[in-house]
Amino acid sequence: ADEPTEFNFVRKHALAQAADLGVPLAEAATRVFANAPGSYGANVNHIVESSNWDDDSQLAEAFLGRKSFAYGQRGEWREARPVLERALATVDATFQNIDSFEVGISDIDHYYENLGGVTKSVEKLRGARPPVLVADAITTTGRLSSLEQMVRLETRAKLLNPKWFEAMLAHGYQGVHEIEARVGNTYGWSATTAAVEGWVYQGVADTFLLDEALRERMTGLNAHATAAIARRLLEASDRGFWQADEATLAALQQIYGDLEDRMEGVGTQQLAVGG
Repeated sequence: ADEPTEFNFVRKHALAQAADLGVPLAEAATRVFANAPGSYGANVNHIVESSNWDDDSQLAEAFLGRKSFAYGQRGEWREARPVLERALATVDATFQNIDSFEVGISDIDHYYENLGGVTKSVEKLRGARPPVLVADAITTTGRLSSLEQMVRLETRAKLLNPKWFEAMLAHGYQGVHEIEARVGNTYGWSATTAAVEGWVYQGVADTFLLDEALRERMTGLNAHATAAIARRLLEASDRGFWQADEATLAALQQIYGDLEDRMEGVGTQQLAVGG
């Protein structure tokens, strides 16, 4: 709106961006960004899951490269990365509503792909990671938590809660896969935001792998997913997300090697178990 800038900060900031970037005011005012037509997602999750990254700046680059398109006033798509970067460079905090009782921040990779991706992009552009806030939007308490608090809560309530993981194990092959998926999604928060404390990984190791009885149950149900948990823990240590002691690392390396050998030796049987 054509108003004095002291009363309209949206206009004030858009005018400043237009001058800085040398673009029209309407383009500088863009605040909604997405993929180019025909593409979907930021690919941050795929890069993290495949371990196909050497430096976390690659995660920011993936997000910025994929999400830097805007929809114009006349219905046309355009690449708008300079405007996106200029907007993100002013961000003081990133935020996510959690709008479902069923799906938490570690249940699916969508959350760390997007909230994690935008947070890593702001960190790249500003030189420091902003605070990351999460709100449970469907309760009446209006609770607002840091991402670190939410990771702790979900770890205790689900991943390391015997009632939860025993319920998963009751579903056999798929249940072990669900446990492994949540370990992977938790790791995704380390990769994108460094919001996971070391005790989380230690708890996963102690609960699912260093406990021989539980490890054997999981291996019998889904050896591939059990090995994937061990591999992810070792990667978390290698990347500095978890300062594991030498005894724990040696045990995990032995377990991972043993699982790999057993899968190679009983590959046909394991395929039968998996359906």
